Amino acid sequence: MQLPIFNRLAHSRRVLLAGCGGGYDVASAIPLWHYLRAQGKTVVFANLSFTQLDFTDCAQPSPGCYRIDDTPAPMPYFPEKHLYDWLKQQGETAPQIYAYSNRLGVQPLRAAYRYLREEHRLDTLILVDGGTDSLMRGDETGVGTLVEDSLSVIAAAGADYPAAYLSINAFGIEQGLDHYPLLHNIADLTALGAYLGSHSLSAEMPEGAAYLDLIHTLNERLPSHKSIINNAIASAMRGVFGDYHSSARTRGSEQFINPLMPLYWYFDLSAVAARLTFRAAVETSQNMDEYLAAYLAARAAQPRRTERRDLPI
Repeated sequence: MQLPIFNRLAHSRRVLLAGCGGGYDVASAIPLWHYLRAQGKTVVFANLSFTQLDFTDCAQPSPGCYRIDDTPAPMPYFPEKHLYDWLKQQGETAPQIYAYSNRLGVQPLRAAYRYLREEHRLDTLILVDGGTDSLMRGDETGVGTLVEDSLSVIAAAGADYPAAYLSINAFGIEQGLDHYPLLHNIADLTALGAYLGSHSLSAEMPEGAAYLDLIHTLNERLPSHKSIINNAIASAMRGVFGDYHSSARTRGSEQFINPLMPLYWYFDLSAVAARLTFRAAVETSQNMDEYLAAYLAARAAQPRRTERRDLPI
């Protein structure tokens, strides 16, 4: 059985894998990187970054877009650089990785996506969300951390890539997210023909083994900044279930590690972006302050959907 997403990717040659919500989201792209490289395709990485990029000494080939290489200044938190080093250890002689400033609004972030498309002659974009809140429309009561995810979705969807997709995972990880309307949103996207299939990631798969190795490396190099979401996925891949804490960062909260977390779901990006209820309000934003103000104003004026909220997650 072949998923629709992989049937489509068979025609891709040069692919951008981009972390959607910032931070460690780009780590969730490693299974796709492994799969695509095995198919002989060129892969470029990008990530909305929470690192203070101005202090890294990285080149800035496009405003707010920094190229990661061997030379950055040491930083206490720099997942993109650790990914770069890990890729070199895997045999990638010259990994292409870029970090986007998280101070950008829609317009400059879209320009950065277009720059990468032209610079690397990319024909395909896959946004990778470590989580599921990128599928929220904005009219739900609990939307998780939708701000950064929606920024990336809107910017990337308008960057004129010949093919553009969204991948999500870690179902059940987000606190403050209503999972009933999330599943309704997936059903609506399915009805539109925008759902492109899903698969689970296991430790026995080469793609899964590579992912677990990267997360282990990131944990070693950033012990005080362990990724909550990626470690939850890794725990689920090892058969952990329930209220398990792999990091001190989650102490005091209830976790629900479950077998749905390693499930990767794929969607048409333009269809996801078109359903955002506040898209028009934030479209012209030049920086994050403008984006956030417009987002909050639109959310405040938006009636909430009233749906059941009694799922156990």
